[in-house]
Amino acid sequence: MIEDSCNRREFMKALCEGAAAMALPGCANAARHSAGEHPQHPNIVFIMADDMGYGDVGCYNPDSKIPTPNMDRLAEEGIRFTDAHSPSAVCTPTRYGVLTGRYCWRTRLKRGVFGGFNRPLIQANRTTVASLLKQQGYSTACIGKWHLGMDWTLKDGVEREEQDQWTADSTHKCNK
Repeated sequence: MIEDSCNRREFMKALCEGAAAMALPGCANAARHSAGEHPQHPNIVFIMADDMGYGDVGCYNPDSKIPTPNMDRLAEEGIRFTDAHSPSAVCTPTRYGVLTGRYCWRTRLKRGVFGGFNRPLIQANRTTVASLLKQQGYSTACIGKWHLGMDWTLKDGVEREEQDQWTADSTHKCNK
């Protein structure tokens, strides 16, 4: 397990060790899979929480005022990565960056956040962490806040291009 903090070199070492640990059993799993057995993969749980500080979870701060026994147990039994960086301080660009590995400003969203009625920010053919994991035989899911566009139809007739403009622009007046 990685300690509470690690530098970039330690992170890369752990990442390489993890990749090797997944790849080597994968060779054996491929042989078993062709023989009719289903391969086993390590579980991956990625938790992203808005407005949760590093010291709010008990595994990082024993003096935390918030009881987090389930998160503490996950951290104790797994690997914690503690040296991560976000391209933004708000939700949409951060989620986009984590899922795609790209800067959000390379998309049509240059600032702000999305609401629920925008066109999807992640293009259908864009490689994501989920698509890479699916290629390795994982089942993936997103539970909770998405904020990357849903492509829902609106009843009030607002055009999609207009939606993107006003939901990403914090100066918009909602009662146009």
